[in-house]
Amino acid sequence: MRLNLAYLMLFVVGFASPLAAQEAYRTDANPDEKLPWYQTVPGQFPPEGSAHYFSGELVGVDHIRRTGVLRVSRTDAQRRSHWDLPIDFRMLPYGSVAHHGAPAALKDIPLGTHLHGWFYYKDKDEETHSIFLNRKSIEDGFNKAFRLEDDFTYYQNKKQLWLVDSVDLKEMQIYLVSQAAGVKEPTKIKLDLTSATRVYQGEKIGTLEDIEPGQTVLFNLTWATLYGIGRCTDLWLDEQSRAIATAQQLEQHRLYQKDRGLAGIIEAVDNPNRVLTVTLFGGVDPQLIEDFKVSGPVHVVVAEPTLQIYDQVNDRKAGPILEKTEIDKQPGSSGIQIRVQPQMLLEGYRPGRIVRIFPMNWPVVTLPTEETLWPERN
Repeated sequence: MRLNLAYLMLFVVGFASPLAAQEAYRTDANPDEKLPWYQTVPGQFPPEGSAHYFSGELVGVDHIRRTGVLRVSRTDAQRRSHWDLPIDFRMLPYGSVAHHGAPAALKDIPLGTHLHGWFYYKDKDEETHSIFLNRKSIEDGFNKAFRLEDDFTYYQNKKQLWLVDSVDLKEMQIYLVSQAAGVKEPTKIKLDLTSATRVYQGEKIGTLEDIEPGQTVLFNLTWATLYGIGRCTDLWLDEQSRAIATAQQLEQHRLYQKDRGLAGIIEAVDNPNRVLTVTLFGGVDPQLIEDFKVSGPVHVVVAEPTLQIYDQVNDRKAGPILEKTEIDKQPGSSGIQIRVQPQMLLEGYRPGRIVRIFPMNWPVVTLPTEETLWPERN
């Protein structure tokens, strides 16, 4: 196991000589092939609408280092010979994940889950290694993940449910019609059911026999685009079952973050007064940010762009929050900035560096050894 040292060096060194923001770049909304894709800048959040969207299936993951492998879904833009090719990705420090309609970590996403993703193009002169049978996916260069969502979250965010038109348990297929406001021609799709499809209805675990025409559903898929739209792994038949799934994932997220602290980026350091100005990253439950209160003490731990730490129990420094303000909410940012005064400034407290912060009412616990940076070997 090893960190991508070139990536970490780029992240740190970039702050010594900030890169100029791109004046013109290609986007999904403006697919001008003469323009380059937007390049993320260390220490800066990206502009709205600058990420590139595509979907795929999670076929490999290192949740500790927030990296993974995605088998890209088939589209009309691909040649048949380039179907089903994988890409490697890493989560940006401010990149976020959502599952079942709530914030999540990569470890919460089962392998084989179809995901919707927004990505940025690789760093200049960076090599990618997503080669399979001497071929590369057309999305190969997009290895910096900004946002990943399962189907449940994706359609919930779009306020798009699916109406069961019919179900054929002999052929193990379900026919759905999209239910979205303002859509004149609803989309009709056919999903494959299996004997392993998990069905949820109300507070109970349902069965395939509980599926009826007229129900409004959400689903998650696997084997997406290999043989049709995909196999249905999970099917939620009503609002109550969906609310339960979201609530369970939300509690998992809250526990995960309280054990590891909320991550943010140091915007400025006032050395004489020992004051750090930190912008907290987005993609987290806003209720967690409410625990950051002015005058309330917090613990500040240095982290790497992977959000890993060395020893959060012994490496933390405590101090009060002097100020908590709302700022412009850019992509990747929570829109919340705090000024904190730790009892001592550590080497890692530098502009552009990542920290994880614990309000005093969050216990700082020892993480499993494999999550820390100590096991790393050259």
